[in-house]
Amino acid sequence: MDKQDRQDQRPDPRHDARPDAPQDARHEARPVLEGPDIARVLTRIAHEIVERAKGADDVVLLGIPTRGVFLARRLADKLEQITERKMPVGSLDITMYRDDLRMHPPRALARTEIPGDGIDGRLVVLVDDVLFSGRTIRAALDALNDIGRPRAVQLAVLVDRGHRELPIRADYVGKNLPTSLRETVKVQLAEEDGRDTVLLGAKPATPGAHP
Repeated sequence: MDKQDRQDQRPDPRHDARPDAPQDARHEARPVLEGPDIARVLTRIAHEIVERAKGADDVVLLGIPTRGVFLARRLADKLEQITERKMPVGSLDITMYRDDLRMHPPRALARTEIPGDGIDGRLVVLVDDVLFSGRTIRAALDALNDIGRPRAVQLAVLVDRGHRELPIRADYVGKNLPTSLRETVKVQLAEEDGRDTVLLGAKPATPGAHP
């Protein structure tokens, strides 16, 4: 058997149909932001809030559960370092204001926590991890309307992935991340997930679907 024959008999990795064969790398989630990146963009957003609010004296941060609450607390810490004053921060549960309640299993209610001075006449900055269709923020605005009457409402998000279904735009964006509807964006934060990262992946293929 000559050298060429031996090469021809080598198994072709493209034909390896073992069930435990690794998935195509295209379907593996890859990090687009990691811990230091997230810290930097939150610092930048904090400075932008101070600049636009002319000192942030009447700013109230409200995080949208779950990860939006952690981001709001981190932003509050950074704003306190910049302004040297205590920053009101709370959470805003939107569960009962969602427009998809009938299409999904029941959700557990999160806590709404409004700082002691309330939101009337204040500049409320809503904080969330990912801005996608805009429906979460619409629900947040409805929930906010039932609580009080802020002077203005702004939105800060860690990632804007596009594909808006409603006319909603973020005032402060950590990273604009163009995506397709077949991709997923997953934010992981140390408080909930043990690490800080933003992962871009692909949705699992539907069985029987054509590529």
